[in-house]
Amino acid sequence: MRGYFAIGVEGLSKPMNAGNLMRSAHAFGAAFFFVVDPHPRVRDMASDTSKSMASIPVYFHDTLDDLAMPRKAQMIGVELTDEAVDLPTFRHPTSAIYLLGSERTSLSRAAIARCNHVVKIPTAFCVNVATAGAIVMYDRLWVVGGFPDRGVFPGAPVEKPKDHIHGLPKARRLRERAENEKSDS
Repeated sequence: MRGYFAIGVEGLSKPMNAGNLMRSAHAFGAAFFFVVDPHPRVRDMASDTSKSMASIPVYFHDTLDDLAMPRKAQMIGVELTDEAVDLPTFRHPTSAIYLLGSERTSLSRAAIARCNHVVKIPTAFCVNVATAGAIVMYDRLWVVGGFPDRGVFPGAPVEKPKDHIHGLPKARRLRERAENEKSDS
C-alpha cells in the first residue's frame, strides 16, 4: 500500500480511549499517533496495555500550532457536521493525518480551519472516539489497500485481484523471450 497515515485526537481526556485508539492505530499500520491538548491523565499512557508505544511513535502537543505536518500530507478532520463529507464516499489521500475531536466536545474551529477535508461517519449520533478512529482506519484500509469489490450475493466468493503485469521490455527480442517464457509457465 502506498503512502502513510497518522491519527490523533484534539483534547483527549480519557486514558482508556487513548490506549484503545493507539492500539487500533498500531494494528492498522499508522505511521504515528498524536494528541493535541490532552488531559494530564492521558499523558502518562498507563492505559496502553498492548505496549503500542514501543511500536509506533506517540507525540503530545500542547496546542494545534505545535503540530508540524509532514510534507504533502493532508489533514482530515473527523466530525459529525452537516457540511462534512460522508466517509463512505470519501477518497482518502495517499498521505493523510486524521484528527478526531475529544469525547466531550467537537473539533475546535481552529482545527477545522486547518483541515484540508472534514469527513463524518454517517451515524445517528456521535460514537466513542476510539471507535470512530477504528472506523476511519478500516475505511482507509478498504479504499487505499487495493481490495477487490465484494461479491454481489451474501457469502459469495470474491474474485482475487489479478497480479500486476509490468510492461514488456521494449526491445523486440526481449519482448519475444518474455512472451515465450510467459506461455511456457
